[in-house]
Amino acid sequence: MFSRRQLLTVATTAPLIGAPALLKAQSWFAGYPFALGVTSGDPAADGFVIWTKLAPKPFEPHGGMPMVPLPVKWEVASDDRFKTIMASGEAIARPELGHSVHVEVAGLQPDRPYWYRFSLGSDQSSRGRARTLPLASASPAALKFGVAGCQNYEDGLFTAFRHLAREDDLNFVYHYGDFIYEYKQRGPDYDKDGLPEDQIRHHIGQDCFDVADYRLRYAQYLSDYDLQAARAKHTWFSTFDDHEVENNWTGDHNWKDVPPEIFRLRRQAGLQVWYEYMPVRAAMLPHDGIITNMYREARFGDLLSIDFLDTRSFRSAQPCDDGFKPWCPGIDDSKAQVISAEEESWLVRNMTRGQTKWNCLAQQVMMMSLDRRRYADEKAKIYNIDSWAGYSAPRNRLLGKMRGLDNVVVLTGDEHQNFAGLLDNGDKTVAVEFVSTSISSGGNGSDRRTGSDVMLKNNPELKFINDQRGYLVCEVTPDAWTTRARVVDQVSTPGGAISTRASMTVPRGQPSLQIS
Repeated sequence: MFSRRQLLTVATTAPLIGAPALLKAQSWFAGYPFALGVTSGDPAADGFVIWTKLAPKPFEPHGGMPMVPLPVKWEVASDDRFKTIMASGEAIARPELGHSVHVEVAGLQPDRPYWYRFSLGSDQSSRGRARTLPLASASPAALKFGVAGCQNYEDGLFTAFRHLAREDDLNFVYHYGDFIYEYKQRGPDYDKDGLPEDQIRHHIGQDCFDVADYRLRYAQYLSDYDLQAARAKHTWFSTFDDHEVENNWTGDHNWKDVPPEIFRLRRQAGLQVWYEYMPVRAAMLPHDGIITNMYREARFGDLLSIDFLDTRSFRSAQPCDDGFKPWCPGIDDSKAQVISAEEESWLVRNMTRGQTKWNCLAQQVMMMSLDRRRYADEKAKIYNIDSWAGYSAPRNRLLGKMRGLDNVVVLTGDEHQNFAGLLDNGDKTVAVEFVSTSISSGGNGSDRRTGSDVMLKNNPELKFINDQRGYLVCEVTPDAWTTRARVVDQVSTPGGAISTRASMTVPRGQPSLQIS
């Protein structure tokens, strides 16, 4: 498996290696090669992706790895003690992809858990748990999954991920994006009295611009064992939002007016490293700075169809120069788009084919067009331009396609708050939207931000708002969809306690909300 030249190269960087046989007998790294953990993702009825990354020294260049491809053994078992091996093999960890490993496992049984692990020499990874989907022809009685994202390392601890790891019987976790934050905060945070205070934690390195910068940032995040625990316990559907590249980017545009041909270099670096660290299939390797088929579907029998969207790569530049602003003519641009024409056609076909009891749109930015005024004396309606509210034509077109379906639930992130509300197409409610709060972004938070009462009054479609950190747990049956907002009381120090802030139910066939 190694050429003579590769062996000589490795020998100069890891002198313990004298022959290939020694790989089987001893650890020859200066550190544990599986320091960034394991995870699984993109499940199908017959398998899933299993992931790891070789990084014995995660914060050093190339993770402390020699610059040669290395063979990594993997096993998938039907039991957590690995008595019955169902699949095994060897994958090559290549330096071009940061020695990440993506194994697409197939040939397994539907709708059941499996366990997996990796090994290199005498080193063995931690054990991960994965789960396959049911067959498309199955009729599951229930489905339970988590929704999480927005995890700024500097804003707080990842305590919520430890609690998410302890949620039993989750079929998968949907991560809506902002896995990392690409910038390094300069200056202090401020407490509730406006006084300066230190950040909870600090990013290593500078703002992210090239592959080395992004790799270092992901390595720092995945050195957090709370995040590692949630990734090892559950199978993930991963998507990206803006901070995986740069705040509020869309298409070839960024808010700093960098020329598109230059920004595309940064986007390519960010998306390459996102691919390296996520449990996704080889088809999602970026080409020419774009992951062309980022959007994809998962079927949970005849119970649920989930369409995972890409709301960044093909979106038009934000009108009104981005931000939270009053109306401007660009909001009504008939040629603007949030998703590509091909993605929109694909999504409409999936929603309207009528093969499942529920349709879910798993995406990144809020679809409700809320009035963002927080003070009673403000006159003009305020829009969040970096959301569907800034793109009225594609928003109205998509909501129109939902009319009459009465089984659509939209899952969203980005806002660093919990929201729940109704989506209407003029005179008729067509869907329900749940917006998941952040894991840590925004710090401890509180039950409600200043101005939440004004927002509730100005937006009758908005039924719930909360400003604590946490995640969502969705439980779906043929008759009802229930979403629980799980929140932690603080993220500034260890030991944050988890609780259910609200339980929100959508009856099938009636796009409405019952909240307790």
